[in-house]
Order: sequence, then C-alpha cells, then structure tokens
Amino acid sequence: MGLRLGLARLFHMPREITNFTPQDVLMQEGFSVLIVLAVTLFMGGFEKRSLGAYGLPLRGAFGARFFEGLVWGFLAQGATMVILSLTGNATFQGFDQRGSSALNFGVLWACAFLLVGFFEELLFRGYPQFTLATGIGFWPAAIVLSAVFWGAHMFNPGETWVGGVSVALYAIAMCISLRLTGSLWFAIGMHAAGDWTETYFFGVADSGMQARGHLLNTALTGNKWMTGGTVGPEASVVALLVLIVVIALLLARFGPRVEKRPTAPLS
Repeated sequence: MGLRLGLARLFHMPREITNFTPQDVLMQEGFSVLIVLAVTLFMGGFEKRSLGAYGLPLRGAFGARFFEGLVWGFLAQGATMVILSLTGNATFQGFDQRGSSALNFGVLWACAFLLVGFFEELLFRGYPQFTLATGIGFWPAAIVLSAVFWGAHMFNPGETWVGGVSVALYAIAMCISLRLTGSLWFAIGMHAAGDWTETYFFGVADSGMQARGHLLNTALTGNKWMTGGTVGPEASVVALLVLIVVIALLLARFGPRVEKRPTAPLS
C-alpha cells in the first residue's frame, strides 16, 4: 500500500485511495494489476517468452509456494505484533468486527491485498527484474529495483529511516525468495498475507492509513522506533529484526534446493 502513496507524493498526484476500505483498494489495485499484467503479456509476446520467464509460471499458480508464502507472511507479521505486545508497546482491546461482518471484511481485505501483492511484486520483481538482469545480472538488478522500491516508499508521510531500511530489506527478501524458489508465487503470498495480518487482523496502521473494517482493535504506545509511529509496525525496529530472521530462514529453507527459472539469467 505504501508504494502507491509514495509514488503519488513523488509525482505530486492526489492519493488514489483516500478512503481506506477494501472496496476502494480492490478497485484501484485491480486496475493497476490489469495494466502491469497487460504490459508484461505484451512484452512477453514481443520477446516470445511466457509469464513463467517473468516469475509467474502458470503451472505453480496458487500452489504450494503461494500458500507457504501466506503462512510466512502471517507468522512474520504476527511475530512482530506479539513482540510489541510482550514489550508493552501493543495492547489488544477487543474486536472491531464480529460474526458475519468480520468474515465479510476478512474476505474482502484478503482479495484486496492479494491484488496489492500481485501489483507490487510483478511491477518490481517481474518483467523489470528479468529484463534488467539480462544486462547486469540478477543481484545488481535486484539491488537497483529494491532501491527504487525503497525510494518510492520514502515519500510516504511520516516515514522514518527505520521504516526505510525495513522497506529495502523487505524488497531484498522478496528477491531472495524469487531467486531461490524460481517464481514470484511465494513472494505474492507473503506480501498479501503480511498486509492482511497487519491491516485487517490486528487493525493497526498500514503506511499511515487505518483500515475501515478490521478484526482487532490494537493500540500502539511507546517510542516510535518500537511501534513505527504513525506509519505503523512495518516502520518499527521490531519489524526490521523480524525481517532479518525471515531472510535467514529463507536461506535455510530454500537455499539447498534452488529452483532455477528456465529462461531467466542467473549471472
């Protein structure tokens, strides 16, 4: 979500999502996904390559890697919030939604954040990553695009240097997952689940925006380096430390079994 706000601020455009509801996110992100996917398909047709070359093999669509990413995203964000609670920086204050309303919002936000995951991962780790890597290699391309990803987020109102480091590290983590699993499906799942857990499940700010219709009411108190301040837990030192652990676990989980993308350069 922070990417859209950062780009809007960078280019002096009005923020497209002014009312943080799942319906608004679905509309805006759905349109964005269609554009990025259409461009990727067009370039794939021109270059005679399939979506698999750009990290979206249809054979693995919504398969084991995707669902594993969902679990990782939920656990990583959950770990952040639990640590904040144990250190006295987060207090859970009951439910915002119950029953069928909670279920409806949960499903809507899940669909919305799935689109967010598709848009941001395909935009930064899809065709641009593949194409740039053909000229300068995988990791230099990953660093360049992660820097752009970081730069766009740094234009978010209230963003801190800790949040900026977390954004950059998150981008690198997703590049590591792409490199080691051979596709974006794990990254899309983790991205979507992380946003859903932060925004809907715990009901805390996401890139400075409070969602309408979330499960828990969670109050964040204390030093902004611990809580992320107005940006949200994603800009906290705790999230940064959790990301470091996630990267270590990714290397341990997938490192010995690299699944190479068939047409992607690996230099």
